[in-house]
Amino acid sequence: MDNLQIATPEIFLLTATCVVLIVGLFLKPEQRELNYWMAQVSLVITLIMASSQIGDPAQIAFSGAYGIDTMSASLKCWILAIVFGGFLYSRDYLSERHIARGEYYTLGLFGTAGMMIMVSATNMLTIYLGLELLALSLYAMVALYRSNSSASEAAMKYFVLGALASGMLLYGISMIYGATGTLHLNAINEALAAGNERSVGARFGLVFVIVGLAFKLGAVPFHMWVPDIYDGAPTSVTLFISTAPKIAAFAMTIRLLVDGLPVLHADWQQMLSILAALSMIIGNLVAIAQTNIKRMLAYSTISHVGFLLMGIVGASAEGYSASMFYAIVYAFTTLAAFGVLLALSRNGYEAVELNDLAGLGKRNWLLGLVMMLAMISLAGVPPMVGFYAKLSVLRSVVDGGYMWLAIIGVVMSVIGAFYYLRVIKLMFFDEPIIESDIETATDVSAGLAVNGLALVVFGIMPGLIMGVCLAAFA
Repeated sequence: MDNLQIATPEIFLLTATCVVLIVGLFLKPEQRELNYWMAQVSLVITLIMASSQIGDPAQIAFSGAYGIDTMSASLKCWILAIVFGGFLYSRDYLSERHIARGEYYTLGLFGTAGMMIMVSATNMLTIYLGLELLALSLYAMVALYRSNSSASEAAMKYFVLGALASGMLLYGISMIYGATGTLHLNAINEALAAGNERSVGARFGLVFVIVGLAFKLGAVPFHMWVPDIYDGAPTSVTLFISTAPKIAAFAMTIRLLVDGLPVLHADWQQMLSILAALSMIIGNLVAIAQTNIKRMLAYSTISHVGFLLMGIVGASAEGYSASMFYAIVYAFTTLAAFGVLLALSRNGYEAVELNDLAGLGKRNWLLGLVMMLAMISLAGVPPMVGFYAKLSVLRSVVDGGYMWLAIIGVVMSVIGAFYYLRVIKLMFFDEPIIESDIETATDVSAGLAVNGLALVVFGIMPGLIMGVCLAAFA
């Protein structure tokens, strides 16, 4: 019963997802809105269950395959809250395009369950199972817009490259298992600490694990899928892919490298530092040349992955906390940006080009304001929360002795500010191409307002999030 109690949120969410799936089969077309409400209620109840675990002592259950601690409990809450916001912003977009709404919410819930499993897994096989549950859900979500050839092409690319990356990760896990004789993260750490002869095989496995992690995060040079998927997928699916899964990927990286392979930290620090530097450089420089806003945000994601990895490169509790803080901040900032794009994409019109944002501040002041706050936060300008996120990872990497990486981060932040400020210039200083006002549903407007306000509040009081992040690695 203790085992079941630890996994209560996941068990409930999977059960509720099956209910949403089955009930959806019997709904008439005019009743499909019920799928949305059932999915949202399921997320809220799961969020309440997950939040009740914050502060509980760390526990490991299911024969050492699954556990709960401060990091997993808090990250689950953030994942659930962000997915809730994503469903809210996507509702009208899905309805107007007649995309299979029931399937979207069902796949989204299954993907959320996979993320929660990744966050709490203490066994390499459990991590892989959670990852595949998420990945298979995302492949299907990208392909949901069957009448759109770009979405079908993006789904095929995502599936083929994702399968390759999963194979790399699984091969690395098998080599580590061969070297240590166990899949439990704590036992792997103990085995590597006990004998140097085991570390040779584990180092080979580590290379493949890093490749798999870099692909899932979208780090250079394993980033080739990110711009194509972001651009080809329906905007509602792009929102889902670009937000909560980044938190889960961060948690998976911490579990595999920090919990399972801390003995090899000198090896993975070097690899991650190169990935971080390349991601920041390529992501920011290529983003400048983009005229498509979804592709611009895709390369922006790649650059932010570089910043996220910087905290882990520091290999200290402060660095891991800073990286966790960065992952959370990036997810809900990107949620706001894509929420605005979804609100703009109405009546079959897709807001995909930068010029589609021209004059947005005049057409709808709330959407313009929220997008401006999101861009300022992504650029790392005070007093937005993105500034403190970048400052914390830069400080951790300097303390870890990687001054050269911090210098690259600062320079790339300045360069990256150009394409974020360009969006603000378009929204408030250019004349709108379409003169009509933009109307959004009351609940969507309220969600975007709260989302934008959070960027300011957490920027002024970052300790509200950072306190939990520090406690996770105390």
